[in-house]
Amino acid sequence: MNLTSRQLNLDLNGGLSGAHSAKVAAAIEKLSAASGTESRGAVFTRLEVVEFILDLVGYTEDKPLADNRLLEPSFGGGDFLLPAVSRLLRAWRADTGATSALDDLGGAIQAVELHRETFESTRAAVIALLMQEGLAKTIALALADRWLTHGDFLLAPLNGQFDFVVGNPPYVRQELIPAPLLAEYRGRYQTMYDRADLYIPFIERSLTTLSKGGSLGFICADRWMKNRYGGPLRSLVAEQFHLKIYVDMVDTPAFHSDVITYPAITIISRETPGATRIAHRPAVNRATLTKLAAALRANPLPKDCGSVRELARVTNGAEPWLLESADQMALIRRLEQQFPTLEEAGCMVGIGVATGADKAFIGDFNSLDVEPDRKLPLVTTGDIVSGEVKWRGQGVINPFADTGGLVDLRDYPRLHRYLEARQEIIAARHCAQKSPTHWYRTIGRITPSLAKKPMLLIPDIKGEAHIVFEGGNLYPHHNLYFVTSETWDLRALQAVMLSAVTRLFVATYSTKMRGGFLRFQAQYLRRLRLPHWRSVPASLRVELIDAAKKRDMQGCNRAAFKLYGLNHEEKSGLGGNGE
Repeated sequence: MNLTSRQLNLDLNGGLSGAHSAKVAAAIEKLSAASGTESRGAVFTRLEVVEFILDLVGYTEDKPLADNRLLEPSFGGGDFLLPAVSRLLRAWRADTGATSALDDLGGAIQAVELHRETFESTRAAVIALLMQEGLAKTIALALADRWLTHGDFLLAPLNGQFDFVVGNPPYVRQELIPAPLLAEYRGRYQTMYDRADLYIPFIERSLTTLSKGGSLGFICADRWMKNRYGGPLRSLVAEQFHLKIYVDMVDTPAFHSDVITYPAITIISRETPGATRIAHRPAVNRATLTKLAAALRANPLPKDCGSVRELARVTNGAEPWLLESADQMALIRRLEQQFPTLEEAGCMVGIGVATGADKAFIGDFNSLDVEPDRKLPLVTTGDIVSGEVKWRGQGVINPFADTGGLVDLRDYPRLHRYLEARQEIIAARHCAQKSPTHWYRTIGRITPSLAKKPMLLIPDIKGEAHIVFEGGNLYPHHNLYFVTSETWDLRALQAVMLSAVTRLFVATYSTKMRGGFLRFQAQYLRRLRLPHWRSVPASLRVELIDAAKKRDMQGCNRAAFKLYGLNHEEKSGLGGNGE
């Protein structure tokens, strides 16, 4: 089956015309023919995990599946589709009223795939499976034609509502989506917000297709559950759906290839919201997952099921989902009610400079042949590996005047020669092409006074808090977040940020990566609660500062626990009493 671009264009769900329609159709055709898996967001799910998700949503062969409807939004190689077809056939054959396969099963599945070669190969696999199960070739062909749609799921027409939606939506960054298509998505989907990846509108549209009582079961990155761009989708779930089940799949072999993002399984249903069942990092084998699925779906929750917890009020408007233990959630809520945020307590969180062309803008400080006031000593993650700053002598070019905008290169002949020698690299950046007269600016603005401020430096991705004090001599690189304060003593603040309390906040609100690494990003650091410095007793100030200078982690915990007034149970919830 070979579809033309004209046939692809027929998948557009109305509302497009003229030049815009042609541009969108061309963008779809481009993605349909893409060869790389990255551009398609293709990650393939293991069979054991697929069967687990089908069990969790209730797509099981003891039910009259032929009377229900299942949607697979991006069927790829058939990881979900083929097992679902097998279950459908077994359930249909077990039904004593089963008659004509085409009549009984023709409306039971709708599955969509954009990539042409993948569509054709999986269509062949579906037909082969149906014939292997004893259906005539004509029936197999007819069912495949009724079930399978070649097109863009976000634009393709869908027939009615569905009782089940399952799959692994494509993980595609916005930069890889052609501009006309991205604009069309933004116009159609309220959750296509900020830097949202493609799987976000996939979830939105899939949820809106659910019938009353219907369930969605997806495995995908958990970023949207906590970060900024997931806010509108979290609101949608909180307002109209029930987050029934969450299964943390970090560091499990859920896919046929390694992924660095933190995957999770979510089961969301169109029904009255209630408590959420939660499980973490199950062994990926059929026996374990079958038993776990039974426990997660049991009513009531078995008392002896230590691997499953139940939490109330996980969803709360656009707020990040808190999926930790109940005692840790209680501590977070208490601290949030009792103390101001980090920035309300007088601290500022920022990120270092991004240049867009480090090879051109960054080099050995002494060797950068520009005027002395056009370069700054630079601190990077490599300078703070030990926990203290050990500057390796790098510097960054500063094209900005102290008063604001870019300097006039005519006033800086050495800077002019330096930049012109590297103009090909610098001018090739997106920001330079967007504003050619400002071709030599860095992506982020450089503020020289920042290099004179003491600050705490924090790398983005770490397993534990890595908070380093810098005395006010270096400018931070973009791979470092920083905290400055006009009120708090930074050494005392360093102790707080090295403590288990800060790790709890970051672990609760941050997305996680493979290996359990956390994202110490500004949006999560700003969630930290902190007393005002004026309220900290003198003796505790000394204790905090001393623990930080000695890098005494237990001492940091003891002092931080006193600062927040933690009781014995709260200390235990953080893994110890700090003594």
